[in-house]
Amino acid sequence: MTATHSIPPVLSPERLAGAYTYAAYRRLIDDLQAEGKTTGPNQSEMLTNYTRLNVQRMERLDKKTELLPEVQAALAGIQQDYVWLVLTEGWCGDAAQIVPVLEKVAQASNGRLTTRYLLRDENLDLMDQYLTNGGRSIPKLVILHADTLTEASQWGPRPSPAQDLFLEMKAQGVGFEEFAEKLHGWYAKDKTRSTQLELLPLLQAMV
Repeated sequence: MTATHSIPPVLSPERLAGAYTYAAYRRLIDDLQAEGKTTGPNQSEMLTNYTRLNVQRMERLDKKTELLPEVQAALAGIQQDYVWLVLTEGWCGDAAQIVPVLEKVAQASNGRLTTRYLLRDENLDLMDQYLTNGGRSIPKLVILHADTLTEASQWGPRPSPAQDLFLEMKAQGVGFEEFAEKLHGWYAKDKTRSTQLELLPLLQAMV
């Protein structure tokens, strides 16, 4: 038995089968929006409004994200199959900025990368295996070997420059509205570059 097979899988095949495809994830958010709701147990007008903005962000990124040449080159070199398992929620602004990029990368992998999405608050046992500084920060990407569902690597919840900005504003006690404006302003200026460059070494390791 190889070392890889001696490691327990991150989740069962049955649980993975119940996860959302990207299309199903987006459809879920849209359906809940039509009811004035969002994902997760906490419901409020504020969260619903955040989700509405996030839908617009995701639609824009679905259309406009262009992969860097080095990312495309790394994708061409992948020789094995992987599952990209993403823990997310519809109300999460960082997820709206990052999930479409993850999906775009996977779609360009010639079938080597398959994405599946799980809602954080419905999967806290999984989420609690991938905490960031003790918090349940999302989105969280867990890369699994497709044959064993064991972990190959992980990434998230946001690119390092955005994480640094987040921690700086948190330390300063910045109010949420200002916080959200500055963080999404950073994402807009970055144009997914930092996210793609941080995913690059993970892709290059998939030989």
